[in-house]
Amino acid sequence: MANVDHKSHDMGLHAEQLSGRTQQRFFSATEEENFTYPWAHEVDFDKVAEIDATEMESTEINLKIREMMIDGYGTFNIKNPMSRHGVGVGILNRVNINFNGSLGYFGAGLTDGANIHVSGRVGWSCAENMMAGTVVVEGNAGSTFGAAIRGGDLVCKGDVGSRTGIDQKGGTIIVGGRTGAFSGFMMQRGRMVICGDAGKNLGDSMYDGVIYVGGEVEDLGVDCVPAEMTETELKWLKGKFDMYDIQPACGVENMKKFTSGKQLWNYDNLEPSEKKLVL
Repeated sequence: MANVDHKSHDMGLHAEQLSGRTQQRFFSATEEENFTYPWAHEVDFDKVAEIDATEMESTEINLKIREMMIDGYGTFNIKNPMSRHGVGVGILNRVNINFNGSLGYFGAGLTDGANIHVSGRVGWSCAENMMAGTVVVEGNAGSTFGAAIRGGDLVCKGDVGSRTGIDQKGGTIIVGGRTGAFSGFMMQRGRMVICGDAGKNLGDSMYDGVIYVGGEVEDLGVDCVPAEMTETELKWLKGKFDMYDIQPACGVENMKKFTSGKQLWNYDNLEPSEKKLVL
């Protein structure tokens, strides 16, 4: 079997001691050509497309959006999405998409730069792997809301299910109501804001990132610990709430902050007795 050189080995990632935040940067924010993809289409946000999806399959809806982006359309009003699954996915362009209704599971996933608004509810795994842009849901959301997102703002103004932000790698998740168990599980970076209550095992095994909760926390997961709120964070929270017209019932100043205790960062190097204490 031939040997394969992996870039991750060349970069020395497998010898990393996790002594602090590290991140390999492949792009520079000062390079204008990297703001958009080379194949991204020039669109006009004032050029509006009205699409009635009543008789359309999910694939047809997604293809229609892509075809009309080529023609320069920058705003899409999708009527009657009928809770179809996998709609609004893979949009790697700066566009505005308004879904007048509800989406099924895996809606608005794998996006980079799109601004998406859903007037109804969404199913499981909404905005999974979102890179940038915004997704705003007016109703409730299912489990694994914002799984593995890397950037942008993901907002649900209602309640969400369990495992919100599982494996979150960046960006901001805002929940106007409650969240279920294991929210923030294996969180790596980013911010999660829960205005209401949080279920069991909040932030379990989180590596980094911050979780803010306005209501009651049923219990904390492994290596998730309380932390002190700063004035800068309070200003940031107020700004986000004003931006999306959400206000926690408890008041911003009474929200609680949680972060990683960093006891699992070098777990493999701990003695067996130490591992038992951590877990």
